[in-house]
Amino acid sequence: VTQMDDVTRQNASLVEESAAAAASLQAQADTLAQLVATFRLRNQDGQAAERPAAALPRPAAAPRLAHRGR
Repeated sequence: VTQMDDVTRQNASLVEESAAAAASLQAQADTLAQLVATFRLRNQDGQAAERPAAALPRPAAAPRLAHRGR
C-alpha cells in the first residue's frame, strides 16, 4: 500500500509539472502569435493580403488540476 501511495504521489507530481509546462508553452505560443501578427503579407499583385477575421482566435483556458493534500 505504501508503494502504491508513493507511485500515486509521483504521478500527481508529474501531472502538475506537465500542466505547468503546458501553460508555459501556451503563453509562449500566444506571444509568438502576437509577434507574427504584426507582419503584413502581400499577394501576387503586390497588394496587402487580407487577414481572415479569425486569424488569431483566443485559446481556451488551460484546465486547472485539483490538488488533494494528505
